[in-house]
Amino acid sequence: MNSTIFKPKIGLALGSGASRGWSHIGVIKALSREGIEPDIVCGTSVGAIIGGAYVTGNLEKLENWVLGSTRSDVLRFFDISISQSGFVDTKRLNWFLDSYVAAADQYIENMPKKFGTVSTDLDTGHEVWFTEGRLADAVRASMALPGLFPAVHHNQRRVVDGGLVNPVPVSTCRALGADIVIAVNLNSGMIGKHKNEMQEENPQDNTGVLGNIKQQAKEYSNSFFRSRSDIDESPSLFYSIANSIYIVQDRITRSRLAGDPAEVLLSPQLAHIGMLELHHAAETIKEGEDCVHKALAEIHRVIGR
Repeated sequence: MNSTIFKPKIGLALGSGASRGWSHIGVIKALSREGIEPDIVCGTSVGAIIGGAYVTGNLEKLENWVLGSTRSDVLRFFDISISQSGFVDTKRLNWFLDSYVAAADQYIENMPKKFGTVSTDLDTGHEVWFTEGRLADAVRASMALPGLFPAVHHNQRRVVDGGLVNPVPVSTCRALGADIVIAVNLNSGMIGKHKNEMQEENPQDNTGVLGNIKQQAKEYSNSFFRSRSDIDESPSLFYSIANSIYIVQDRITRSRLAGDPAEVLLSPQLAHIGMLELHHAAETIKEGEDCVHKALAEIHRVIGR
């Protein structure tokens, strides 16, 4: 008689959601404390960043950077160059990925866990998966948010943020062999809730065309996932663009999860966190931990404990 006990392969699908993505750190830490280690990790956009740092052993280092960073640290990532197709300083971004996520010589196929990221082909709209090759390249391709980051060239394709096609990569986890998927949806509760605008820091005295463009870039980035305070006001250009993109992403998330639901879906409640509000990192990480604690009974039931 065969007494072998079947151990299901656990997949962790980390969704897109900008600075709300730091809650993924809390999710991973809380699962680890319960002795739950995923065999497969897949991420989209910020989920790719956190997932990449996790499989390379850099998660604690990344968490320390996030908790210690300020708004000024974030704005240093922005640069204006006519040759670029985005507002982000790519040299500083590459330094960040190399220092806190994955070094240039680290490859996905050499990781202790199966890993994958999701990107979008800018020309065809097709979903593109990165399951081999340099891990930093896979992360960079998945997080290339249009308007902020330049598109990434890969195998004669121009790829951008995977949140445009697969915001919570449950399907990628399953394709890599997951029997059970724990998914984290960062966009729950974002639509239809009007929140008070957060008070912005006093802008620096930027004069001239360059200063004006930088200020617009800052406004654009802060407009993502924010609701205006006065419903009677005409929305700003940046708010209209950002929220329109978000509405589409929200509908795609609902559709994808309905067609391929996860066994466990965690939905941190972080609707009040703006796109680049990293100064809420501690709160965001704690919300990720709290989500796991609330769902522990269901998680243990699903994985057969």
